[in-house]
Amino acid sequence: MADAAPGRAERSYFWGPLSALGLAVAAITGVVDQATKFWLLNAFDLAGRGHLAVTPFVDLVLTWNTGISYGLFPQQGGFGQWALLAFKAAAVVLLWIWLARAPSRLTAVALGLIVGGALGNTIDRLHWPGVMDFVLFHIETASFSFRWYVFNFADVAIVAGVLGLLYDSLWAGTPQKRPDRE
Repeated sequence: MADAAPGRAERSYFWGPLSALGLAVAAITGVVDQATKFWLLNAFDLAGRGHLAVTPFVDLVLTWNTGISYGLFPQQGGFGQWALLAFKAAAVVLLWIWLARAPSRLTAVALGLIVGGALGNTIDRLHWPGVMDFVLFHIETASFSFRWYVFNFADVAIVAGVLGLLYDSLWAGTPQKRPDRE
């Protein structure tokens, strides 16, 4: 194997200077997601309570998502469920490689949120009939009705992570010098 170019350190595909931060965020995200779901199912008994209005625009309601985001591509059979798990596993590996090369703390935190959310939802698929979703956002007026999809803490973490990556790539980064101009 050839040595790295002068002035450039060889970088690992699986561990980088911000990997520990991303791993901590992913672990905390996954634990909070699973603890929330465990508490809602067992201590709060959301399944027994059914539909519960929390505010005029947020309800708690138990649903099992057998598809991917927004309930797309629902899978009832074993093959489909395993295919979704394999797809998620591949995505987590690619996100982890990105994390090992993260250029900023914001990127590491954002990727940790996405990985932790993906792992939280994947854990659901391993021991439940699908991903446990429970928060329903809605707006109801006399002339207008809007219902968002039902989601969970892992979904919020994934969306926050994507927003963090967008912010970091569009506004937070400092301009880089072109290599041909000094």
